[in-house]
Amino acid sequence: MNDRIRASRVRVIDPEGAQLGVMATPQAREAAERYHLDLIEVAPEADPPVCRIMDYGKFRYEAQKKTKDAAKKSKQTELKGIRVRPNTDDHDLSFKIKNAIKFLEKGNMVKFNVIFRGPELRHKEVGQAQLNAFIEATKDVADVEVAPRMEGRQMLMVLRPKAEAVKKAAKAAASKAHEASLAASSPAPAPAAPAAEGEPVAPPAASPEPVAEPPAAETPVAETPVAETPVAPAPEASVPAE
Repeated sequence: MNDRIRASRVRVIDPEGAQLGVMATPQAREAAERYHLDLIEVAPEADPPVCRIMDYGKFRYEAQKKTKDAAKKSKQTELKGIRVRPNTDDHDLSFKIKNAIKFLEKGNMVKFNVIFRGPELRHKEVGQAQLNAFIEATKDVADVEVAPRMEGRQMLMVLRPKAEAVKKAAKAAASKAHEASLAASSPAPAPAAPAAEGEPVAPPAASPEPVAEPPAAETPVAETPVAETPVAPAPEASVPAE
């Protein structure tokens, strides 16, 4: 870059991608200075070396991005393991099937092992039935890489994820994350604005007044007639005779 370029002559490309031709390195640096950019050697193995006039920060960012993309493409698939026993119940098998589907949708291969102990080896058909159940449950997201087979005291099988299933799961996860981010960024409802100064404020709603009950009707009381007691006349006073 710039003064670190050792070649005496270089082929120069301008910021728009146009060829400026072969010129002496000092002349190429002067051309880069006129653009207020850097002279970057992009193909040092060429004869003469190819240099481009561009922003060094942008060049470094693009180089790092290409490195990351290459690392993603060359990422090795992990091999996840799931182990079961011939006597594993249906509930545990369903749980292990869900885990297997999660691994496969993330692009990982899954290895299943059925472990036999002692007399369980006489019932290999049980292990075969379990692996068939795994194949049936994951047929939409995986293909059989290694068919079920016995190795010592265990029966194993390997499933490989389907590329379209991995892409579909990644798209669904991205859509779900986008919806969650939109929900988190949505504004909360604004509180009610206070009344302006001088503006009449509505009084609070009064509680309903209790309704007076009508007075109970008075029951007429029958008057009992009072018996009149006869009054005897007073005796006349006797007048003494003259």
